[in-house]
Amino acid sequence: MNEHQIKTHTEEDTKVIAAQLAGLLGPGDVVTLEGDLGAGKTTFTKGIATGLGVKRIVNSPTYTIVKEYEGDLPLYHMDVYRLEDSEEDIGFSEYFEGDGISIVEWAHFIKEYLPKERLDIKINHIDEQSRLIQFCPRGSRFDSIIASLKEKL
Repeated sequence: MNEHQIKTHTEEDTKVIAAQLAGLLGPGDVVTLEGDLGAGKTTFTKGIATGLGVKRIVNSPTYTIVKEYEGDLPLYHMDVYRLEDSEEDIGFSEYFEGDGISIVEWAHFIKEYLPKERLDIKINHIDEQSRLIQFCPRGSRFDSIIASLKEKL
């Protein structure tokens, strides 16, 4: 597993990187997002949504678990924080094997349901505005995606 890091200095920087990533993703791709509260997980998802041409406002699906957005590809935005210590499977495989892109915040709570090949992303605070984004591709497809992303930036 090759880990790659990118520093951002504003929310807009984070969104731009995520939008660039969106253009490299395809149907059935799963991206996990980890990080403390307020680290930028939903901001990153907003950037992916922009890159996919989603017109609706994107916000955290904390109370609904999954929000679906229409764009160039469907976007399935999941916040599974409330599933901690739960054995509930809400049909993850239907999303993960579907025709859209799945973004999973707090993915470690459902690790047994995650596909083996995916892109794991961790976002950490550096200071008030700056973030360190760590990309951990799992599988050769995601290795290629991150290599392409680095070329674009």
